[in-house]
Amino acid sequence: MSATRCGFVALIGAPNAGKSTITNNFVGSKVSIVSPKAQTTRTTVKGIGIYDNTQIIFLDTPGIFVPKRRLDRAMVASAWNGAGDADINVLVVDAKRGMNEETSAIIDELIKRDAHAVLAFNKIDLMEPEDLQALKEEFENLFTFDAVFMFSAQSGDHITDFYQYLADNLPESPWYYPEEQMSDMPLRLLAAEVVREKLFLNLRQELPYALTVEPELWEHKEDGSIRAEMTIYVAREGQKTIVLGHGGTMIKKIGQSAREELEELLEERIHLFLYVKVRENWQEDPARYSDWGLNFKV
Repeated sequence: MSATRCGFVALIGAPNAGKSTITNNFVGSKVSIVSPKAQTTRTTVKGIGIYDNTQIIFLDTPGIFVPKRRLDRAMVASAWNGAGDADINVLVVDAKRGMNEETSAIIDELIKRDAHAVLAFNKIDLMEPEDLQALKEEFENLFTFDAVFMFSAQSGDHITDFYQYLADNLPESPWYYPEEQMSDMPLRLLAAEVVREKLFLNLRQELPYALTVEPELWEHKEDGSIRAEMTIYVAREGQKTIVLGHGGTMIKKIGQSAREELEELLEERIHLFLYVKVRENWQEDPARYSDWGLNFKV
């Protein structure tokens, strides 16, 4: 039997390029939240899986963009830290969006760091073949990539060649995690992320960016069920009203959707309790950053 391999693959790219979808597709289960809105991922999430005899540890990093706030700066710093820690860096590009200011800036930073990278065009099902070839040439004129792949992470079309390349090019090593482990994220944080995803999907415009979800309690009960208590922090009283909804309808809808998904993911009965509190400057509170491994001081 050939030697086992193991290593870290950092997925970097502009917001909403599909990094979380790639991670979840590979792992075969949700370990990173997905939303049509950009900047959903706020910290680097590890997605762990086996391909052939290789354990691939995906680092699903926050989208890289021009930061405006402290939280933005912490997210972008987390993404580049992930790239610095990886054996292979993968620049993920939304093929339909193509080259934009954010992706161009990422390539400039890769050049500045004298870094190696693989190029992965995602969402190719939305493109014509001749347009994809022109896009590939445009990127290759800017940077010498170690390899180029084109696939749809949503459907899984053409993605196995990408996984095979990673499996073949990670270093020989024992596996770092047990074979069945899919992430190193504690379940209480995964649950908080699922709740935040439902907030993203149900609330409009900018409100999801003005809130955070913190796990307060994760308790295993004698009957085998789990009691989970989460606090949703918003910046203003008016935002609290929107999250609650008329007569509590919105928070009930979000709670039910999150609970159903968590029960399916964990195969356990969940008693989920959501609370909404106003904390005007939560983005300036170091405690909100520590659980998520973000650097408050960047």
